[in-house]
Amino acid sequence: MLSPFRITEVSAHCDLPCGVYDPAQARIEAESVKAIIAKVADNDDPDFRVRAMIIKEQRSELVKHHLWVLWTDYFKPPHFEKYPQLHTLFNEATKLAGAAGTKGELDAAKADELLAKIDEIAAIFAETKQG
Repeated sequence: MLSPFRITEVSAHCDLPCGVYDPAQARIEAESVKAIIAKVADNDDPDFRVRAMIIKEQRSELVKHHLWVLWTDYFKPPHFEKYPQLHTLFNEATKLAGAAGTKGELDAAKADELLAKIDEIAAIFAETKQG
C-alpha cells in the first residue's frame, strides 16, 4: 500500500541555515577562560574558586562548540584541500579546550596555546571570506 505522505529530502549547511559564522565567538570564550584562570590564581576564597572553575569549564565547552560549528558547517572540502592543516588545527584547538586543556586544568599556557590556534583558524577563515 502506498503511503499518503510524501517524503522530501532536504539538506542545509547547519541546523538553521543562517550563514553567520565567525571564529571570534570561540576567541571571546577562550579569552574568558584565560581571564578566569588568572582570577583563580589570585583568589583564595574556596567558594569563588569553585564558581570560577564551573564557569571556566562551561566557557571551554563553548569554545569547543563554536570551533566544531566552523569545522563541520562552515569549512567545506575545497577549504580543506587548499588548507590541509585545517583538520589538525581544529583537532588541536578542540583538545586544548577539552579535559586535558583549559576545561580540566588551570594552566594559562594552555589558554595561550588555545588562543594561538584560534588565531590560526581565524586567519584561514578570513582568507576564505576574501575570495
